[in-house]
Amino acid sequence: MSYVSPALEKQFESLSIDLKNEILKRDVKIYTLTDLIRCLQDIVDGK
Repeated sequence: MSYVSPALEKQFESLSIDLKNEILKRDVKIYTLTDLIRCLQDIVDGK
């Protein structure tokens, strides 16, 4: 189950619904902005 830190709620909620769904289905743990950026980069890179 994915986790997004409450501290990043504003940044996470600013993403499109498609990106949010993609992040959540990847079963990732996002604690920092760096974690979020890394996950988004993986999506862009097709990983």
